[in-house]
Amino acid sequence: MDAEKVRNLFRSITPGLLIELALVVAVALLLAWLIQRLLPMLAARLHGRRRHWVLALIPTLRILVVVAAIGWIVSLLIEPSLRNMVAILGAVGLALGFALKDYVSSLFAGVVAAYERPYRPGDWIEVDGCYGEVRHIGLRAVEMVTPDDTVVVVPHLKLWNGLIRNANNGGASLMCVASFYLAPAHDAYQVRRILHEVALSSPYLKLSRPVVVVMEDHPWGSRYRIKAYPMDPRQQFLFISDLTARGKAQLQTMGVEFARVEAMAQTSDSNAG
Repeated sequence: MDAEKVRNLFRSITPGLLIELALVVAVALLLAWLIQRLLPMLAARLHGRRRHWVLALIPTLRILVVVAAIGWIVSLLIEPSLRNMVAILGAVGLALGFALKDYVSSLFAGVVAAYERPYRPGDWIEVDGCYGEVRHIGLRAVEMVTPDDTVVVVPHLKLWNGLIRNANNGGASLMCVASFYLAPAHDAYQVRRILHEVALSSPYLKLSRPVVVVMEDHPWGSRYRIKAYPMDPRQQFLFISDLTARGKAQLQTMGVEFARVEAMAQTSDSNAG
């Protein structure tokens, strides 16, 4: 009797049904491929927020295609009654929950990520000490590329139990910091003025954002930090290198002495003791 009930859940397999199932799968794959190929090409022609908006549509549209395809396939295979649907979906969900707990958790986290948007394509994020640009957001994981051109795949499961640092949060502004460590004997006001001018004269500087020079005093000397924004987040490393190189050259011209590693190490040892 139970076997008969199970057989009654499904429709009869006919050549026409198989053809329709194949068409649904083919259309879903074609749509997913077109979304993955065409939207990045469109985004490459855009700038600023428009580029990020278009890239952010990719995972959402792929999720919609997959959900629609699965729903269509289920409706073709199962008699469309509430009782049948509840029975089948309950059994499938229970089996997947035990067999693929972490995988399913990552999938649900991916759905949450698609709407809460803790990261988007084009964002620069740090997860578990790994920093890079988000290039692709899949159903289970996010793919990021580090500054050394290494691809790192991070499961969405990190949303539940890890910290995710987002440097630009979907925008075109990303703060960069260039640090300088100087010995105590120098004119602090002149150093701040010089470093501020170095930032303002950088070809990578985004003029619409503020430039700040921050000073911290330590027993071994002073630490100065230039905080500024490049025109494009992808220029951050060129920007920091430019600030560091020209800032160091200007400080050397002024005759400023840089802090010695030995002094910094001795101070750290004395603080630890």
